[in-house]
Amino acid sequence: MPKLSATEPLLHPGVKVANSTFGAWCEVGEGSRVLNSDFGDYAYCDRLADIANTTVGKFSNIAAMTRIGPTDHPYRNAAQHHFLYRSSYYWDDAEDDAAFFAARAARRTVLGPDCWIGHGAIIKPDVTIGAGAIVASGAVVTRDVPPFVIVAGCPAVPIRGRFAPEVAEALMALAWWDWSHERLREALPDFRRLGAEAFVAKYA
Repeated sequence: MPKLSATEPLLHPGVKVANSTFGAWCEVGEGSRVLNSDFGDYAYCDRLADIANTTVGKFSNIAAMTRIGPTDHPYRNAAQHHFLYRSSYYWDDAEDDAAFFAARAARRTVLGPDCWIGHGAIIKPDVTIGAGAIVASGAVVTRDVPPFVIVAGCPAVPIRGRFAPEVAEALMALAWWDWSHERLREALPDFRRLGAEAFVAKYA
């Protein structure tokens, strides 16, 4: 079993990465594509994830076959086909539409720390997923998701909060995702055995 590293991301076979950065202890699953994105420390995605123009927060958990920040076609134009912006593919004397690609890249999706993106979920551009939020399998997220809220459906709607509001607020204040690697190791037994309420009571 390959080991994660503090210095280099673990890229499984068939991964395609372009214009992207990775923090410590990151992993990209087999056959995934990562474009114009930044992974925070400990973030990972499972196999066949397609991630574009996204800021992936620390400890983000991205399941297989997800689509994060999918790009749009120019649907307000008379045609929405590739020939409008990948024009060099079709004509020797036509350049690609650089402004279109720049506008695409500027529409960032943001995943907060320790969010969980379920299998097959889609998260549209310009959407922010809050810290600790959960996106259910197969959901299509078109709007921002608050911290520690579970959403599901197409389009995704809130189902419930993971915790009572005071516990969620305490977790946000605690911000354990900013702890050092050594402090995380020291607290590992409590992460494993304590529920969120007991954990914040001990560490807040």
